[in-house]
Amino acid sequence: MTKFAANLTMLFTELAFPDRFAAARQAGFRGVEFLFPYPWRREQLSNWLGDQGLQQVLFNLPPGDWDAGERGIACLPERVDEFRRGVEQAIGYARALDCPRVNCLAGIPTAGLDRARAWDQLVANVDWANQQLEREGITLCVEAINSRVDMPGFLLDTSSRGLALIEAVGSENVKLQYDLYHMQIMEGDLIRTLERLLSRIGHIQFADNPGRHEPGTGEIHFANVFAALDRMGYEGWLSAEYRPAAGTEAGLGWLRTLSAVDGPSP
Repeated sequence: MTKFAANLTMLFTELAFPDRFAAARQAGFRGVEFLFPYPWRREQLSNWLGDQGLQQVLFNLPPGDWDAGERGIACLPERVDEFRRGVEQAIGYARALDCPRVNCLAGIPTAGLDRARAWDQLVANVDWANQQLEREGITLCVEAINSRVDMPGFLLDTSSRGLALIEAVGSENVKLQYDLYHMQIMEGDLIRTLERLLSRIGHIQFADNPGRHEPGTGEIHFANVFAALDRMGYEGWLSAEYRPAAGTEAGLGWLRTLSAVDGPSP
């Protein structure tokens, strides 16, 4: 049974953040994610989730200065202490929200930083973070993000590089966060890639391409992709991480159609 989650950083932005939880539940979602929980107190988030009977399925480790354009600090040798403090902070939130997985953003190497050195630092930081998270029973995901459109220079930009990072760390607790939108841009051939990597995938996100809008606005045949994931036996969450083209509610036809076929999300 397909399980859909809503990314509340991108969906229901017509509403104040606390009101998005109820809107997601009313729309039919049973899980939620958002980029970062850190602006809110743990107790607030826990209450908003509990009031709606929602599962927190994922959030990201602290990314550095997001507003200044930083997209993760895991590959930056001069930011190791900050990275480790962020891991500890994330563990506290994951415990409070009963969140089973967190995602590590690799980051964009700074000017003058050799990419080989950045890669070595990324491996070392992911290894350290995983040791802390595995003790807590929390899965660590690593996400490949396209470097052509959304994040030029991002160090981890293909599924093969994501797999190489996982193999370098050498832990079954590190999984790939596979984003259909990003990998359609970088690679295409989504279904065969999912078949090949399914055992390494811990979480899936989606948006259509081009535009990063809801399913049905671009070139990805989501009904086929989701049906293929069902056939493969994928039991994880599928998180809607897109920018609604004309308002969230107006763009939820895909969810109503799939729910009518599969039945309500558990």
